[in-house]
Amino acid sequence: MSDQLRWEQVVQTAQSIAAVQESDGGIPWPEGHVDAWNHVECLMAMSVAGLTGPVRKGYDWLVRTQRADGSWPMKLVGGRAVEQGGESNHAAYVAVGAWHELLVTGDEDFAREMWPVVRSALDFVVELQTTRGEIVWERAADGRPARYALLTGCASIYQGLRSGVLLGEQLSDPQPDWELAADQLGHVLAAHPEAFADKSRFSMDWYYPILGGAVRGPAARARLAEEWDTFVEPGLGIRCVSDQPWVTGAESCELVLTLDAVGDRDRALKLFADMQHLRHEDGSYWTGWQFVNEKWFPHERSAYTAAAVVLAADALTEHTAASGIFRDAGRYVTDRPTSACGCSHAGSRA
Repeated sequence: MSDQLRWEQVVQTAQSIAAVQESDGGIPWPEGHVDAWNHVECLMAMSVAGLTGPVRKGYDWLVRTQRADGSWPMKLVGGRAVEQGGESNHAAYVAVGAWHELLVTGDEDFAREMWPVVRSALDFVVELQTTRGEIVWERAADGRPARYALLTGCASIYQGLRSGVLLGEQLSDPQPDWELAADQLGHVLAAHPEAFADKSRFSMDWYYPILGGAVRGPAARARLAEEWDTFVEPGLGIRCVSDQPWVTGAESCELVLTLDAVGDRDRALKLFADMQHLRHEDGSYWTGWQFVNEKWFPHERSAYTAAAVVLAADALTEHTAASGIFRDAGRYVTDRPTSACGCSHAGSRA
């Protein structure tokens, strides 16, 4: 890891997340709302730092706020839903969190307590899968599924499904339907860009199919090379969007995790060092830096940015037993085209 960050500083960053946790256990965005995806990411980071009390309080929040259909409201403020739709990637990421917590702590009793939550969440997700294999991004409050899928969201869902399968196997409750869904989704992520809404200006759409585990090997290296110069700002980090002079800490650290996952350790270490200019003296991190105006943008420090830093640090140092969770996400890559996707081939993408 970079000489600029010692492990006690990583713990300090995790503590900055605990400092903003609300009394009911939720971990909000700077503007005040909580969503399940970023909440889980923050729990994972605090678990890496050994902050078990806040972590379990956060999982209690997930148990209490999950709805009967397995989803969570898109946004909650003070424990009350202010946006009622349920996002598929929010629900799927709870499986990543539960698997991560088991890897870190070895606490199988807690994993069993979370298993009904995970099972309900991933069943909600799989119900939103199309015949071709992509998973639409939300189910609206009136029950209607969205008309399109998002590449970044589906790449994260792929990791969620794989994590759920592993957790089920560990708990002697295998879920072959999730495994089939992951196989089909992985194929669409790797071979069918037309299945997703065009969000290519966002750096997440560039690296997330690799980070989530659906794309690895030569295809991953080619994908990284294709947009490297578009998004990476040497010495600063990576852009959130291609058309704005704005680097962001969360995306930079997710790319660190992506590089680590494909064995590109030198560039992972360099990028992690480059983004440290976003660190505040209290261990928190500014969300981003507008490098033309030379101003923090937005002028906030976000828990989800701190969480990405901690997870990247864990991957680079292998400090916990969960440090390889993103590397391992690509271990189960298979090619499973369906009759609906239009492909006639079958073979390894790895």
